[in-house]
Amino acid sequence: MKNRKVFVIAMVVFAGMLSTFSFYVYQIIMAPNFQVDGQDVRFVIPRGATFRSVQDTLYKYKIVNDMVSFSFIAKLMNYTETVKPGLYTIGPNMTNVQVVRMLRAGEQTPSKITFSHARLIDDLYTPVTRYLEISAEEFKEALDTFITTNNEGFTRQNIIAMFIPNTYEVYYTISAADLVKKINSEYHRFWNEDNRQKAAAMGLTPLEVSTLASIVQAEAKMDEESATIAGLYVNRLQRGIPLQADPTLVFATGDFTLKRVLNEHKEIDSPYNTYKYKGLPPGPINMPTLHSLNAVLNYQKHNYIFMCAREDFSGYHNFTASLREHNENARRYQRQLSIEQQKARRLNQN
Repeated sequence: MKNRKVFVIAMVVFAGMLSTFSFYVYQIIMAPNFQVDGQDVRFVIPRGATFRSVQDTLYKYKIVNDMVSFSFIAKLMNYTETVKPGLYTIGPNMTNVQVVRMLRAGEQTPSKITFSHARLIDDLYTPVTRYLEISAEEFKEALDTFITTNNEGFTRQNIIAMFIPNTYEVYYTISAADLVKKINSEYHRFWNEDNRQKAAAMGLTPLEVSTLASIVQAEAKMDEESATIAGLYVNRLQRGIPLQADPTLVFATGDFTLKRVLNEHKEIDSPYNTYKYKGLPPGPINMPTLHSLNAVLNYQKHNYIFMCAREDFSGYHNFTASLREHNENARRYQRQLSIEQQKARRLNQN
């Protein structure tokens, strides 16, 4: 009778322990343990990271609720020795199993890189790599390698044309060489058969369109004038008239703070001097936007070959096909400019 009582007590205790253990196992597997009642959070696991450094990151930013249970599941699922670098997103109320499966499989969240403005290729290295594992220097080296090995006509002078302004999705761990390939593939996506045919109809290559678009972009203060300005330069190219685009002279000087182009600048011996040399310069003078590229590809057909800033300083231009009218437009602008400069001097004196 006594043994039976002991047995019953033992079974009750065992059942209680089993129930408690089962509940704990259920908790560590199925219960939320990350961003409990929180929101999505992204965190980076860098190259060469260990499980301990992953633990430290999760703890430091209070992403995990119970580190012990997470570590137990990670060990059980063989994640502790298979840490993969990347950018990961942990959603609210994720369980240990969900997070470990994601990290173990390397299911990264794509990084978004955006570039919309640059004057020189050197201006792009940092923006492009800011949210990636590779450094700006690594990307520069990969791009330099591409420049020296490609057979598509890209050179140091025109490589910025390959960067079509947009938002790109890539993985944090992408290599520098693969990022160059990605940018090149997006370039070819833009330069589809339709756009190539439009360029060919103008007698231009895609790279020459990018160069012309960069000049249009620098000249057009108002977007609605872009196609008109593009048409003006197309007219000059087709008639063998020098472009005489002031922004190309600014680029030639290397002084991008230059506000006014003077006669002395027109004597600079540079392939970017479109007063001295006919045709297009050897490459873009900035990174043309999609708007500017499309303005050239869909340029406005007219007979204008001259333009001058309007004397109301609105940012718009007066266009004409007549040299006489152009000279009159220029005189009006210069006259009004002198008046405004005199007003400014008087104000400064007072």
